[in-house]
Amino acid sequence: IRCPIKECDEEILYGKYGQHISSHKEMKERELYSHINKGGRPRQHLLSLTRRAQKHRLRELKRQVKAFAEKEEGGDIKAVCMTLFLLALRAKNEHRQADELEAIMQGRGSGLHPAVCLAIRVNTFLSCSQYHKMYRTVKAVTGRQIFQPLHALRTAEKALLPGYHPFEWKPPLKNVSTNTEVGIIDGLSGLPLSIDDYPVDTIAKRFRYDAALVCALKDMEEEILEGMKAKNLDDYLNGPFTVVVKESCDGMGDVSEKHGSGPAVPEKAVRFSFTVMNIAIAHGNESKRIFEEVKPNSELCCKPLCLMLA
Repeated sequence: IRCPIKECDEEILYGKYGQHISSHKEMKERELYSHINKGGRPRQHLLSLTRRAQKHRLRELKRQVKAFAEKEEGGDIKAVCMTLFLLALRAKNEHRQADELEAIMQGRGSGLHPAVCLAIRVNTFLSCSQYHKMYRTVKAVTGRQIFQPLHALRTAEKALLPGYHPFEWKPPLKNVSTNTEVGIIDGLSGLPLSIDDYPVDTIAKRFRYDAALVCALKDMEEEILEGMKAKNLDDYLNGPFTVVVKESCDGMGDVSEKHGSGPAVPEKAVRFSFTVMNIAIAHGNESKRIFEEVKPNSELCCKPLCLMLA
């Protein structure tokens, strides 16, 4: 086709005519000349086309995306397309689908982390068998493993117990065993014999104080690092750190009432625990506080030292 615009008169292939006419920006009435597809079959929806036809229709857009990716994202076309797709989903409020896609992109899969599943099981008071039932049902209905199996929860649980993290005190603590294992002991062992007025038998899961403290600090690693970053101490790793701890003991009432079934038993549960109140770091002549517990009276920040049935 010969271009009808004055001072151009260029001959163009029929298929490229629309592209050529759009290059005449100064022309106000170029719409009059642009090619109109009269008749012919209507355009099919992009998703219903074959892969080859999709490539053909999107080749111009693909070229633009490739140019953008090379210029801005180091040639990562996949990241650009995925981000465009996520934005399109979120613009239509398809947030659940977007979240699942984002999880897959980040290599997390769409399942929940074992520690999250453990928190759900504990906070909803599910027994192991009840949780397992829910896990199987959800897996069967959705066809996906959203919740994690019980053995993964047990592994996650071990990481939360004192004695899990190997550690070494420098200098070594006086009168404290170097063995970090913890176990079940008599909760009243080591107390003077003047408590004969209370003929109670106890069984307790008691943790070594230093092992429990190490576990608590390891658990708070992210908060400590964030606090250091906030005080511009990100490269400062020497110490000494000053950790202020509040100890507490809490009667947990009649155990029989908690379970609500079976005969009433005279058992009481007692918990000895501690809370990390604040952590400071010596820097030069001053002490910089890098962590402070916002809710020091909340049971959520109590770290167990001894759980005892009396």
